[in-house]
Amino acid sequence: MKSLAGAIVTAACFAFAAPAIAEECQSGETVIKFSHVVSASGHPKGDAAAHLARRVNAEMDGKACMQVFANSELFDDDQVMEALLLGDVHLAAPSLSKFEPYTLKFRLFDLPFLFQDLAAVDRFTASSAGQELLSVMTDVGFLGLGYWTSGLKQFSANKPLLLPSDAKGLTFRVQTSSVAMAMIEALGATGRQLAFKDVYGALESGDVDGQENTWSNIYTQKFYEVQDGVTATNHQLLAYLVVTSAEWLKSLDPDVRDQLLQIVREVSARSNAAVARKEAENRQRLLEAGAEIRVLTADQREVWIGAMKPVWEMFEEVVGADLIEAAQAANSAD
Repeated sequence: MKSLAGAIVTAACFAFAAPAIAEECQSGETVIKFSHVVSASGHPKGDAAAHLARRVNAEMDGKACMQVFANSELFDDDQVMEALLLGDVHLAAPSLSKFEPYTLKFRLFDLPFLFQDLAAVDRFTASSAGQELLSVMTDVGFLGLGYWTSGLKQFSANKPLLLPSDAKGLTFRVQTSSVAMAMIEALGATGRQLAFKDVYGALESGDVDGQENTWSNIYTQKFYEVQDGVTATNHQLLAYLVVTSAEWLKSLDPDVRDQLLQIVREVSARSNAAVARKEAENRQRLLEAGAEIRVLTADQREVWIGAMKPVWEMFEEVVGADLIEAAQAANSAD
């Protein structure tokens, strides 16, 4: 039987080199390496990954052992997909925009002002349309196991942003997403695609003027320290796909595979249910840290929506009008 310290991958383990972590697993156990890019704790994805490891290591003791590597310790999100196919890691949770090289369908989640709140996101991902998207990359070797939402995005910059025109001429860090680039260009600004781990330094040096992210990312990565303030736009979803190699998953003993998948489903549901609370907590922590949060009036928000709505038309053909309609339908609880 593993000791509690050895069985559970906690935040303290993340500072170890990879060989030291591997020694925590017993001989004969299936080792499951999970790589992600955010903080080990205090962030929805980091907390979900840690909880997943606790569940696997407690309930699958003797059969499987999960090791979590946070803060890009092993790979960033631009490297981890190849690492999955090579077997260097077994689970990852990149943001949905990172899957553009493999499918354009996930561009749906980047469309600005598509979902009115996180409850609508949950309704869509649980729908038949949302579940079918999990398998759209099997032809290139990847299988989605579930969605982990992380909140809606807010804009920050080195100057106040109250109207889209305030962003004109600025440079914003964005994820590797054609939709995000088009959205920034619709504001009369310039998008620059940077790895998550490089964002703080780019903001601090002035290489970029602003960024867009969730309350949790803005707080845990301390982006507010090098920005004038944050505007509560809630303009775009940040979500992750828990993804694995279809070949690796198929190679597992059926009982190991079935138990792992059930735990992933349960942890995903628990994590998503807690996101709204975690986002509210980190928004409050930003205020307590002295960050300036600007709230849009209804009229100002309508101006933002009007500026970004043409982006939908640009990507309707590749995403699919049916998917966009299904996502819009999820805004109604009926």
